[in-house]
Amino acid sequence: MGIADGFLKYNREVPGTRDPKVRVNDSNEIYLPFPEEKTKQQASRCMDCGIPFCHNGCPLGNLIPDFNDAVSEGDWERAVRVLYSTNNFPEFTGRICPAPCESSCVLAINKPAVAIEHIEKSIAEKSFELGLVKPQPPLHRTGKKVAVVGSGPAGLAAAAQLNKAGHKVTVFEKDEKAGGLLRYGIPDFKLEKWTIDRRLAILEAEGIKFKYNRKIGQDTTLKKLYRKYDAVLLCIGSTKPRAIAIPGNHLKGIHFAMDYLGLQNRRVDGAQIAPEQDINAFGKHVLVIGGGDTGSDCVGTANRHFAKSVTQLQYRYMPSTERHPTNPWPEVAVTLSSSSSHEEGCERSWGWLNKEFIADENGHVKGLRVVELEWKNQSEYTEKPNSERILPCDLALIAIGYERPEHDAFTSNFKFELDRRGNFKLNDWQTNVPGIFSAGDACRGQSLVVWAISDGREAARAIDVYLMGSSELPSKELSKYQLF
Repeated sequence: MGIADGFLKYNREVPGTRDPKVRVNDSNEIYLPFPEEKTKQQASRCMDCGIPFCHNGCPLGNLIPDFNDAVSEGDWERAVRVLYSTNNFPEFTGRICPAPCESSCVLAINKPAVAIEHIEKSIAEKSFELGLVKPQPPLHRTGKKVAVVGSGPAGLAAAAQLNKAGHKVTVFEKDEKAGGLLRYGIPDFKLEKWTIDRRLAILEAEGIKFKYNRKIGQDTTLKKLYRKYDAVLLCIGSTKPRAIAIPGNHLKGIHFAMDYLGLQNRRVDGAQIAPEQDINAFGKHVLVIGGGDTGSDCVGTANRHFAKSVTQLQYRYMPSTERHPTNPWPEVAVTLSSSSSHEEGCERSWGWLNKEFIADENGHVKGLRVVELEWKNQSEYTEKPNSERILPCDLALIAIGYERPEHDAFTSNFKFELDRRGNFKLNDWQTNVPGIFSAGDACRGQSLVVWAISDGREAARAIDVYLMGSSELPSKELSKYQLF
């Protein structure tokens, strides 16, 4: 490494954030500039350990010690080369990945982990700043055509890899712009959308075609795509939201989280939202039901709408601030954490069971009846006597996950085999219908953006083998043996 004892000399340091009272007035990213020299110091904290568990912690298999070494020495070109060898879109993962690699960092056994996510973002932005990211159309075309359905991170990653292999790739997107969850699920204060547009311009210049407002099953059918293209890849995500099965869940003012977040992202993008379709938290008592990242994003958005109050509820008990013995390193740490949205203002409540939504005289939600829980262990609880109460609620946002992909329009054309959760069942990324593949949440279930990119890359290689008999596209297994 550039500094062999950097992990002893320097403490973990990451970019600061803008004042919460200021940043709730806009939808810009929250982080402050960070000196390049400090980023080099943070990279030098990497121990270059003999067995880099961060490789396994990262779903993409990023070669983390290699790019840390390059950054610590100021060799940005080498850092870019290493990072892009395993990750098509580090500008996304460097901003929104929960960094399971950091939980697996060997230094994290007894010290704060290396700031891997920040370093990754820094490399990504340097790659554009230095002009190292340029359109690179393939030198030769194979004559094969591939349709990618869905332009989220899995679809984009697969499209980029398939195009690199020389195939003609067309991406079909049901919305008006590409990005999927990146564009219409993740708030701008975490991922400004110019980062997506910048990448899309490169993908288009490399020869990938995008067709927007194309809903498969309405504007065209999967059967037609199957006939026209040599292979079809379904990257449609897992977007059927899980409903909250309690009385009153039909009332006005109760919405799924992604409906709320998608409207806000369109609003920030300048779209006109019809009053009858709008969901706005201004001046309202907001209850966010669900304790994950999506729920946190709802909190941050409600703060920017200047809600009267924001409360996030979850039925589980409050996590510990320390690792539990059953959750040892190098597993992803299941501990209490606070997001930037929580810092902006939110009451967080654990151990509450939702019983019933209460209506006003107009059929609009005005409250939520809850009862406090006493947990016996991780799976058993009882209701605490005399703990029932009604929380004020003018707007309820349901963020308790997703059931399955919305594939009804596809299963009407083909008898796809599905797993018990309703996801596509695959064999080497291929469904039971020869020539139709899937990747990302549509086959994995609700997961992380970094897993979607990884799946897209691996599926692209499988499609290339299907079309050509072999493939020179990289895979996670092969990348372990590459040297830089």
